[in-house]
Amino acid sequence: MTDAAATPAKKPAKAASAEKTTASAFEFPKFEMPKFEMPKFEMPKAEVPAAFREMAEKSVEQAKASYAKMKAAAEEATDLVEDTYETARAGALEFNTKSLEAVKTNTDAAFGFAKEFFAVKTLAEAVELQTTFARKQFEVLTAQVKELQETAKKVATDTAAPVKAATEKAMKEFKVA
Repeated sequence: MTDAAATPAKKPAKAASAEKTTASAFEFPKFEMPKFEMPKFEMPKAEVPAAFREMAEKSVEQAKASYAKMKAAAEEATDLVEDTYETARAGALEFNTKSLEAVKTNTDAAFGFAKEFFAVKTLAEAVELQTTFARKQFEVLTAQVKELQETAKKVATDTAAPVKAATEKAMKEFKVA
């Protein structure tokens, strides 16, 4: 291949200047938008009857009063849910803590029993130790179950108290209305 074939052909200087003249000579025609005036729509002036005005004002007042009642009810419901949740959370924490204490007590007793059991020298001592441990653990477990039941009952009562109070309040208000 030759150098002349590899380079693109250059346009003659006269052709390039002719293109520039024709490009600048053409201009788009300028159009002007016709100017219109917007029509004016005037409402006829009419007096609103006093009865309609009063009815509209009463409706607005009732809507405001209803909104205020709904807002207050929503805030009370939110407070109720928050109180109930907090009471349930605290109660569950208390119940779980007592459960863990019971597990720790029972585990410690079981390890203590195992330590004593390995030190036994006769079968009679083993039977006596086993019987004593079983009786003692039965009493401890009975007391632990009773305590956990009381805690669960307290948690349920405390958690339901705000809901019960709100329900009673709503029923009183419903009777009055």
